[in-house]
Amino acid sequence: MPTATQDHLPGLEAVRLLVLPDPRAPRPPTIQERFEQFHDLNPWVLTDLERLAADCVEARFSKISIGMLFELVRYSYGRATLGGDDFRLNNDFRSRYARLLIERHPEWAPRIEVRALRSD
Repeated sequence: MPTATQDHLPGLEAVRLLVLPDPRAPRPPTIQERFEQFHDLNPWVLTDLERLAADCVEARFSKISIGMLFELVRYSYGRATLGGDDFRLNNDFRSRYARLLIERHPEWAPRIEVRALRSD
């Protein structure tokens, strides 16, 4: 007995267009690509994170939370500017900045928690 397929149902192509990605569409940038672009445009963010982390090390923090450092940078930036620009310190970049801090200061590695990346 031949197998029945539904490949020719009316409206199926419209559903496929809604559900399946268009193979011709450009792929969205990865988190890493977005991070690299942001970091190139905003090198001061790493400088601020590094300064704050150094303060934590000097104060003998046993653990340094990249989340806490991000919020401190957001707080400082928010107080320094009153306009409505497009600056966004995206939480997706936390793990990348944590890795940069450790790369630049390997002695901080035991204090900064880093988890496996889920995506590029």
